[in-house]
Amino acid sequence: MSTRLGRIRPWLRQSLVLAVLGLAGAGAHAGIFDDDEARRAILDLRQKIEALRRDGDQRQVDESKRQAEEIANLRRSLIDLQNQLEANRAELSKLRGQGEQLSRDIADGARRQSDALKPLDERIKRLEPIMVSFEGNEFAVEVAEKRMFEAALASFRKGDFEPAQGVFADFLARYPQSGYANSAIFWLGNAQFVLKDFRSALVSFKKLGGRNPTSARAAEALLAIANCHLELKDTANARKALEELLSSYPQSEVAEVAKERLTRIK
Repeated sequence: MSTRLGRIRPWLRQSLVLAVLGLAGAGAHAGIFDDDEARRAILDLRQKIEALRRDGDQRQVDESKRQAEEIANLRRSLIDLQNQLEANRAELSKLRGQGEQLSRDIADGARRQSDALKPLDERIKRLEPIMVSFEGNEFAVEVAEKRMFEAALASFRKGDFEPAQGVFADFLARYPQSGYANSAIFWLGNAQFVLKDFRSALVSFKKLGGRNPTSARAAEALLAIANCHLELKDTANARKALEELLSSYPQSEVAEVAKERLTRIK
């Protein structure tokens, strides 16, 4: 009995105690109740206690079920939330992957565009003028123009006079207004002179003198004209060119050479 009472809730234990006290009072008045009545009272009490116990147990079972259902619902909610978080992580990872792929695609596109534009850039650079300084003068030239002149001059300095003559002639035909033009005419005349084409050389040097009489090449052109006339056995015109040189450019570097050459002609 004591074990059962220990499991009964406080309100049930209170009811049981009151019932026992009632029995105790009944025992004090034994004359009032006979044994049958006492047994019936005990049976009734036991039935009431058992009903109370069953009712308490049922309530406990119902409460446990309710709590279990709440826990189950909470677990389902947690699982749903976890699944949603996993789905969000997967979607975020997918979006991140798409973003990285897009970045790679953009970078690849930029590289392809850059590679496609390189030939165009190189062509544009070849066409864009550049500033050069040559023989005391500074002027703008095209890249191809500069390369052509330098190639012709390199051929002349190596002693390849015939190829140099052809390249200088082509250069002047292509770039007649080039800042290199006076020098190109001068070296063309020298190549022609070395190749013993004195009449062509004479034309080149006269053209040079007529283009810019105040240039540093003008005095040299007059000396070269005199040399061409001497090679052609035309001493009169040779003397005339030398005298013009001494008259127009007495302080030039070639003036002394002109004096010596004029002395020999006389």
